[in-house]
Amino acid sequence: MRIVRRPGAFVCGIDAAMDVIGGKWKVLILWALNERTCRFGELRRAVTGVTEKVLSSHLKELEDDGIVHREVYAEVPPRVEYSLTPLGLSLNAALEPLGLWGREHIYRGAEEAGVGVGVDAGVGVGVGVTAGAGADCEAEPQVVAGLGHG
Repeated sequence: MRIVRRPGAFVCGIDAAMDVIGGKWKVLILWALNERTCRFGELRRAVTGVTEKVLSSHLKELEDDGIVHREVYAEVPPRVEYSLTPLGLSLNAALEPLGLWGREHIYRGAEEAGVGVGVDAGVGVGVGVTAGAGADCEAEPQVVAGLGHG
């Protein structure tokens, strides 16, 4: 595993963390890989809306930052699987409180607007899903108060 620092000085730890997870799709990739190893196609289906080009680019960046491990199997046809490294697992653990805050924020906003809010059992909204059937790569994104997970 190689860790490549991007150019630029960081002002604080949040700045450095946002450099790693910045963008619309990276936290959703982390969410999808949280429970199990996935192949590229599984990730593409799990992260609804991401293009193959962007997914490939984000996976490469996450791999360069030491967050995602890419395993290539010498088979015909070739098989590639992605999983979180220990650093990636610790990043997901650090993002869990942010996911909880996001859920509470969505619930509060929906309650104030008088909108009913529901979440399927075992499926969370946002990053930080650490258990349950909804955290695997085959899970469909859940919608809460008109917003997708994350």
